[in-house]
Amino acid sequence: MRTLAVLMLALTASTAHAGEDAITLKDGPGRALVEANCVMCHSLDYVPMNSPILDRQGWERTVNKMIRVMGAPIPSGDVPAIVDYLATQYGK
Repeated sequence: MRTLAVLMLALTASTAHAGEDAITLKDGPGRALVEANCVMCHSLDYVPMNSPILDRQGWERTVNKMIRVMGAPIPSGDVPAIVDYLATQYGK
């Protein structure tokens, strides 16, 4: 019975995303770094969703918060390129 409940939960969770479109980020330098690093913890939906409210400083604070507070394993050397991409392509 427990196995059936787990299976039903898994099927329900997987079908919840069936109708959603995949997010494709704008092309530009740093896009691959954003896709590789950010998607480890959350959907890429957050990038365009936050674009109306974040400028360069906001993106920099957000990326640093993801590293320091949330524990995102983003190499420090990748941060400038990630922030540049987000600010250029999705900055306010």
